[in-house]
Amino acid sequence: QVQLVESGGGLVQPGGSLRLSCKANGITFRFYTMNWYRQAPGKQRELVATITSGGLTHYADSVKGRFTISRDNAKNTVYLQTDSLKPEDTAAYFCSTESNGRDYWGQGTQVTVSA
Repeated sequence: QVQLVESGGGLVQPGGSLRLSCKANGITFRFYTMNWYRQAPGKQRELVATITSGGLTHYADSVKGRFTISRDNAKNTVYLQTDSLKPEDTAAYFCSTESNGRDYWGQGTQVTVSA
């Protein structure tokens, strides 16, 4: 069965950086598109970044130039490097994928950006 586990969140000052990780199990990872979403209190879930099986990437306008999504297929892991963090980036960050017609989500990792 599909399991996704995020890690790497924390408390950082504005302008700081975090590297988020999502370890996947239960799928042939290298064949799957992986996504990072975030959700802040009182706001709708937002798609932050996507990386395809071929390594093509897409980003939300709000994070372009600051965040980088990447994957290490040998480790079954997708990463989100978050640089130049702003208070408005504060949210729970989730990775997701689709397998056998269903969406799968990790438990989330909290990113808090505050002085």
